[in-house]
Amino acid sequence: MSASALKDLNISQPADLEKGKDNPVKSCISRPVLNGNKCVNKEENAPPVCPDAGANGSEAAIADVEYIDSENLIDLPDVDASLSTLIKRLDSKDWIMTCEALNNVRQLAKYHKERLQELLEPLVPLIVKSVKNPRSALCKTALMTCADIFKAYGDLMVDSIDLLLVQLFLKASQDKRFVCEAAEAALISMTSWISPSLLLPRMQPYLKNRNPRIRAKASVCFSKSVPHLDVEGIKEYGMDKLIQIAATQLSDQLPESREAARNLALQLQVFYEKSQASTSDISDGTPSDSQDAESWEAFCQSKLSALSAQAILRVTSTPKEGATVSVSSAPKDGVAVGC
Repeated sequence: MSASALKDLNISQPADLEKGKDNPVKSCISRPVLNGNKCVNKEENAPPVCPDAGANGSEAAIADVEYIDSENLIDLPDVDASLSTLIKRLDSKDWIMTCEALNNVRQLAKYHKERLQELLEPLVPLIVKSVKNPRSALCKTALMTCADIFKAYGDLMVDSIDLLLVQLFLKASQDKRFVCEAAEAALISMTSWISPSLLLPRMQPYLKNRNPRIRAKASVCFSKSVPHLDVEGIKEYGMDKLIQIAATQLSDQLPESREAARNLALQLQVFYEKSQASTSDISDGTPSDSQDAESWEAFCQSKLSALSAQAILRVTSTPKEGATVSVSSAPKDGVAVGC
């Protein structure tokens, strides 16, 4: 070999080694998450497939992850095969396999919910496990699964809701926007498809949670669920209990909690005044001598401390435009409520 050839070889080898240092992970095998036989809506900024990708500051290959809208879900080609391995795949250490299984849950909830219902008890803890996963793509897929099973099973999810609530509230308040949006959508589905008479008692303890972000999201969902109660539902739950909740949240440290409390107070004022007017209409038609005692102000003062009553009356005496809402005479199914 000539001297010049040897020189060229010596120059090229260090260059190749430097390239290898800069890119220790050259590629990761990406398996598409299938919607039946079809792939759609791939996420370009999903985390890498390889568990070691991204180490030592290296640029890692990006895995393709699809997020399928509920309306675009298609039926499974082999339902029996999917059901027989569903629990095992949901508990897999392979996150791509878990994403596939979660999408299968969504497909089964849409097209075969009676058959999937038998697996709900072991299914929900595994969905929660994926929601808690630090990998954002897996977390978002699990949150989308929550939204779909709330819609599919409604009140049947109440017994499992405690496992999900903390995680939904936390994910809805985190910084990653696309995870936050998925959690918000799941909360909307929850408050839309689960009866408020069943859901409100489950959410109430979280209004006193030590984590202010959990309190804030719980407050918002609570205030958005109350209007779905009918008149009898609010009476059964207790106006005095609801106004005490609103007064407590008005002094919370987070603005989001305080705004939710203001909205709740305005909703309760509307209900109370309509209830009083309705009672007056069905009476003999003569004005009540105790009208002052039945006023909103008197009600607040009778149920709250002086400072709390003053805070509620200050809010409700100057209602914001568009904040006043009416209480329905009957609950509506599937009405979207933003949390």
